[in-house]
Amino acid sequence: MTMEKDGGKETYEIPARSSADARKISRRRHGEDVIIHSVQKK
Repeated sequence: MTMEKDGGKETYEIPARSSADARKISRRRHGEDVIIHSVQKK
């Protein structure tokens, strides 16, 4: 998952069943103000 927070892009690995679940998990962890650019399946 590639996302942007505080002006910098970061890449995280999140164990999830689907891309929608990965987005939900990342928003819970990092807040609603993050911009998610892409979600890739590994």
